[in-house]
Amino acid sequence: MKTIALGTDHAGFKMKEAIKAHLKSKGYEILDFGTDSEEATDYPDYIRPAAESVAKGESDFGMVFGGSGNGEAMVANKVKGIRCGLCWNEESARLTKEHNDANMISIGGRMVTEEEGIRIADAFLKAVFQGGRHQKRIGKIE
Repeated sequence: MKTIALGTDHAGFKMKEAIKAHLKSKGYEILDFGTDSEEATDYPDYIRPAAESVAKGESDFGMVFGGSGNGEAMVANKVKGIRCGLCWNEESARLTKEHNDANMISIGGRMVTEEEGIRIADAFLKAVFQGGRHQKRIGKIE
C-alpha cells in the first residue's frame, strides 16, 4: 500500500485528522509531520518536512492543509521535485494528477468541509497521470 505524507498548521488540523483517519481505514500508511493541535503554529515547519519526504521517496504522495491551502502549496512547491496542486473540489484534484502529475495536494480547511476534503483526497489518489501531451509540459517545469 502507498505511503502518504501529511502536514498541516493549526488551521488545517481538523481536516488533516479527518483525512488521516479515512486514509488509514483504506490501508494507506501515513507519515504525519504535524501539527498535533489547533494551537497557532507556523505552517512551513510542518509542510516542508512533508514535502521533503515525498521528494526523497520516503512517501509516495503528500497532502498538506491550512486555512486556505495557498501558503502550504507555496512551501511544498519550493522543494525540488514537488508538484503540489491547490485543490478545492474533486475535479481540481483529479486534473492536477492527470494533467500536472502532481505528487502532492494542498487543501484549505476553511475552504471546504471535511467530507469534501475526503472526496478530494480520494479523487487525487485514484487519478492517474495521462502522460502524452502533458509530459512535455511537465518537463518544462523543472
